[in-house]
Amino acid sequence: MKIFCRTDQQCICMLCSMDEHKGHDTISVAAERTEKQKELSASRQNIQQRIQEREEDVKELQQEVEAINRSADKAVEDSEKIFTELIHDIQKRSSDVKQLIRSQQETELNQVKDLQEELQQEIKELKKKDAELEKLLRTEDHTQFLQKYPSLSGVCGSAGSPRTNINHLWYFKDVMAAVTAARDKLQIILSEKWPQAEPKTRAEFLQYSHQITLDPNTAHSFLVLSDGNRKITFNDKNKPYSQHADRFTCISQVLSKDGLTGRCYWEVERSGDVKIAVAYKTFGRSGDFNAHVFGYNERSWTLRCYTGYMFRHNKISAAISGPQNRSVPRSQCRYSVFLQ
Repeated sequence: MKIFCRTDQQCICMLCSMDEHKGHDTISVAAERTEKQKELSASRQNIQQRIQEREEDVKELQQEVEAINRSADKAVEDSEKIFTELIHDIQKRSSDVKQLIRSQQETELNQVKDLQEELQQEIKELKKKDAELEKLLRTEDHTQFLQKYPSLSGVCGSAGSPRTNINHLWYFKDVMAAVTAARDKLQIILSEKWPQAEPKTRAEFLQYSHQITLDPNTAHSFLVLSDGNRKITFNDKNKPYSQHADRFTCISQVLSKDGLTGRCYWEVERSGDVKIAVAYKTFGRSGDFNAHVFGYNERSWTLRCYTGYMFRHNKISAAISGPQNRSVPRSQCRYSVFLQ
């Protein structure tokens, strides 16, 4: 085996080179080893270079991981500091408002007390005059009566002090109006959506996973629910369901039992042609076609999955590209739905 046949890429003996491999491109195994060794050395050099490059990439990625962690820690620290300052400011403002109310309370109470004392003094004087008038009225001597009358008759025509106009509901209206306005502004700010990273992998989508349970009170009679109301089977021979205000009566549709808010993700497995839809609870159940069929109004969106894919909203349709793997049985097709 001292000869290498390049035509057949194998080691051969001298006899074979003159028989089976006659006319083939042959060379000594030593010479071929030298050529192949050069190729392997070049390949090894290339691999070593790639290893070095990948190690550099790993280092850079590790540095990126550390930078992300540092940035996240710094963001958390800064946000906590900001919220702590905000809470401190709110607490201080709350204390200031309490102090303002108590100060105003004290001022108002002092005014009321002064008025009370004034009225009490007036009552005392009036009672004194009333007693003098009563005594005068009981005087039997006409001359004495007429002599004292001028000094006491003036009180009869006095209107007295005006009654106080008190409306305690309006004492702190300005303060409460300011506090309410501040609360409303803060609620508007806090209700704004915070920026969120878009999920990209299935694991990230599953963070927003919801288990969809179907509502049997909305199911059309041709739809049979099973597996805890999580599976739908079409059967036009099914026994009609009892009447219900939420039931679809004209088209084979069904809604979920629980509403969805915020970011939501779920997966659907299907066999045959189906429509995956999202709709408001106030969506129609019968009557006008456009009012109760998924995708034909402003209150619903639908994706039809058949040999292709069709998205429809408010009667406007658009073909959607998607996998067309005919080798996979449709019973094993899985679709992901993400709302945000």
